Amino acid sequence: MNKKIVTIALGAALSLSASAAMADTLEDVQAKGYLQCGVAPSTPGFASPDENNNWSGIDVDYCRAMAAAIFDDPEAVRFTPLTSKERFTALSSGEIDVLSRTTTWTMSRDTNLGISFTGVMFYDGQGFMVPKDLGVNSALELSDAAVCIEAGTTTELNAADYFATNGMNYNPVVFEDQDEVVKAYDDGRCDVFTTDSSALAAERLSLADPDSHKILPEIISKEPLGPSVRQGDDLWFNISRWVYFALLEAEEYGVTQANVDEMLGSENPSVRRLLGVEGEFGKAIGLSDDWAYRIIKHTGNYGEIYERNVTPIGIDRAGSLNDLWTRGGLQYSPPIR
Repeated sequence: MNKKIVTIALGAALSLSASAAMADTLEDVQAKGYLQCGVAPSTPGFASPDENNNWSGIDVDYCRAMAAAIFDDPEAVRFTPLTSKERFTALSSGEIDVLSRTTTWTMSRDTNLGISFTGVMFYDGQGFMVPKDLGVNSALELSDAAVCIEAGTTTELNAADYFATNGMNYNPVVFEDQDEVVKAYDDGRCDVFTTDSSALAAERLSLADPDSHKILPEIISKEPLGPSVRQGDDLWFNISRWVYFALLEAEEYGVTQANVDEMLGSENPSVRRLLGVEGEFGKAIGLSDDWAYRIIKHTGNYGEIYERNVTPIGIDRAGSLNDLWTRGGLQYSPPIR
């Protein structure tokens, strides 16, 4: 009996110890002096390095915004490129502090993997791209076509569901990462390339002859793409979530990288709270009260980040799901108050 009690007590102590360790992410990040961010290896508009290994993209800028909030320095971040199969293990193991890698928020991922999603940086949906000379105008004409697809993704599951639902023969050609998928498609090893429509738009520009390919009209899934953190650290979760919200709140109130200093003198209480002029909202997330000012000063608001990264790959934001709620979109922040 005593042995059983000791075993139970030891297990409880280890559990508490593990929880405490997980709850120190902010302290760990501050101690090492930088944020470790997991991103896609190369997805234009979202995360991609140049020849000097300088990273850019909407997912990259989200991590820079976190670094700005914590360190007042958007460069205090290091990027770890991860395949779809590697990403969740890297986050759970502590190899990275935050995952910002075109990752779809699903119930199973949010409940079974020990991670929590903190927002939707981009509302997306899965589509199909085909060579124009294939003579196909609809995804419903793709029965028996060889479909290039990345392993370990919601894309793989969605495609199987779509073909089965519509009574079509499914012929997947599966690869370990998206670079392999794109190369195989461009080399003509398959007839169709399917992934998130944003990635199709980006990857189409990298093909040998972009104009000879087209994206079909069907969107077959909901793909809310956003950052995630490990479960068990509420403070770190709140930092990640409110960095995202601050980007949206700033855009809604017209606070930009260019005018943020001027807006410190705004008489609008919402703007004053956002920028730390009134209230002590930073304390609740372990940061200085000017945490959101730092974000906007260094990275701009959500609209500026989108315009800088996603618009150039040909995805218009106006009136889309990724526009602000005030303009018919879904991007919306709770109030800072």
